[in-house]
Amino acid sequence: MKVIAFNGSPREKGNTYFALKMVGDELEKEGIEFEVIHVGNKAIRGCIGCNGCAKNRDEKCVMKDDNYVNEWVQKMKEADGILLGSPVHFASLGATMKAFLDRAFYVASVNGGLFRHKVGASVVAVRRSGGVPTFDQLNNYLNYSEMLMPTTNYWSVIHGLRPGEVEQDEEGKQIMRILGKNMAWLLKMVDYTKDKINPPEKENKKYTHFIR
Repeated sequence: MKVIAFNGSPREKGNTYFALKMVGDELEKEGIEFEVIHVGNKAIRGCIGCNGCAKNRDEKCVMKDDNYVNEWVQKMKEADGILLGSPVHFASLGATMKAFLDRAFYVASVNGGLFRHKVGASVVAVRRSGGVPTFDQLNNYLNYSEMLMPTTNYWSVIHGLRPGEVEQDEEGKQIMRILGKNMAWLLKMVDYTKDKINPPEKENKKYTHFIR
């Protein structure tokens, strides 16, 4: 089994990376492969609502960005689990990370739900405030995609300013450890039951609006 993690921080080895690695260490202890992909330093444009991915249905966004997004979508499709990590910018997730997630999850949704029933989790690194709103924003992508979300013993937010300071947040480190353990457990349960219990049948999405 494999988990793909996405680091939405502009810093490759900042506190977001350390938070992801704490979760990943627990996954690796359970024999689960773990890879971190650095998103936050790339030039990725936001979704322009062209609906090209919905028209083509080829599991690709029509915008290229050196093909980062399309390559990562395929990695996510192949993975058993997906871990999202972001720093906090003005009480929100990083702009580059949001641009990537908007496009990747839209591509997934219009191509039959590529991430449906994969195990997914989110972590946030923050100096002081805004961690919970950012955590909620990341989880919106997982929830919309019918992913299976492991939990921990608090919101998955860890505190620190300079790279590595999160190592001083004892509660935050415990939160990440427990998330990693629970994520590994859930991944193994999904793998163990895949030939024993039929998953719920996928329903076609119903779209409504409030202008009549």
